[in-house]
Amino acid sequence: MKTLRRFLQWWERETFFWIAFIAVTHILQIPHMFWNADLYLEIGTISKIHPVYDFILYGIDLIEIPSIIIAVTTLIAHIEKRKRE
Repeated sequence: MKTLRRFLQWWERETFFWIAFIAVTHILQIPHMFWNADLYLEIGTISKIHPVYDFILYGIDLIEIPSIIIAVTTLIAHIEKRKRE
C-alpha cells in the first residue's frame, strides 16, 4: 500500500513528461506511416533513398512500444488513484 502510494505520487509528478513523450511519439508516426506506405507500395519516393533515413523511420516504429506501455501504465495508475479517493 505504501509503495503504491509513493509510486502514484511519483507518477503524478512525472505525468507531464510522459504525456509529452507520448504526443511526440505519435506525431512522429505520421512520416513513418507515409514511409511505410511507400515501402509497401514500392513507389520509392520516400523509402530506399538512403539507408540512414530508412533506419530512422523504422526506428520510429520501435519507439511506439514504450509509448504504449506508458499509456497503459498511466491509465492503470489513474484508476488506482481514483479508487483511493
